[in-house]
Amino acid sequence: MPNWSKTWTYVDGDWLEGNPPLTGPRSHAFWQASSVFDGARVFDGMMPDMDQHAARLNRSAGALGMKATMSVEAIVELARDGARKFDGKTALYVRPMYWAEGDGPSAILNDPETTRFLLCLYEAPMGTPNGMSVTLSPFRRPTIENAPTDSKAGCLYPNNARALREALARGFDNCLVRDMLGNVAETASSNIFMAKGGIVYTPVPNGTFLNGVTRQRTIALLRQAGVTVVEKSLTYGEFSEADEIFSSGNYSKVVPVTRIDERALQPGPMARKARELYWDYAASGTRI
Repeated sequence: MPNWSKTWTYVDGDWLEGNPPLTGPRSHAFWQASSVFDGARVFDGMMPDMDQHAARLNRSAGALGMKATMSVEAIVELARDGARKFDGKTALYVRPMYWAEGDGPSAILNDPETTRFLLCLYEAPMGTPNGMSVTLSPFRRPTIENAPTDSKAGCLYPNNARALREALARGFDNCLVRDMLGNVAETASSNIFMAKGGIVYTPVPNGTFLNGVTRQRTIALLRQAGVTVVEKSLTYGEFSEADEIFSSGNYSKVVPVTRIDERALQPGPMARKARELYWDYAASGTRI
């Protein structure tokens, strides 16, 4: 059995410690992947943008034909309640989820009335901003015509996993994944930024990747600080020639890229500014 870190899960009106068994072989989510989730963070007593993550969870449920049964406000309060079950010394990952239990009129369809909700919090130290290496993935992001890319759906992540697995096998920490047109979309696990000539660039949301909550916050904070941020289609060649590259994501927030293929990069001023701005923002916002 996995050695789970300390975990509390709210489901069906109760808080349960550990990793409770919740589905069986007849559950629609178990065999048809009708599940959505979101991820937020609690660290240093701070819980930034939990309402934004909760709102996206509810939108994701609708995109997969499920029924969002919890209000944004209720999810935020549950997250605050759950965070108080920990000692506050270790950062937490906050994962609200919906999944469908029953089949609809066709076994392929889920029955929205069987939608269940849970909120899982567990200890997960924040990633260090030491940097990561990236390469070009041979795999592509799907479009809205062939996958539910307008949701944070569990069924999308095996594609991310195979991209990451392939990059790791070649000695890299992560990879840049392109869309079907050949433009860079994201990494296998986060949104991506580059800087050139004092301007920050990031792929424009085009329906192939999630416009991340941390991504949107990073863009807004940089612009408020007077940095020009441009959202546009970007090629892998442009990233290869960038002055600096950094990623944004819920798990580690802002992390610099220190190598792309064989080219070494130094953590740059834009990545440092983005990370500092984010921590200042988090300290001024929602607390547990």
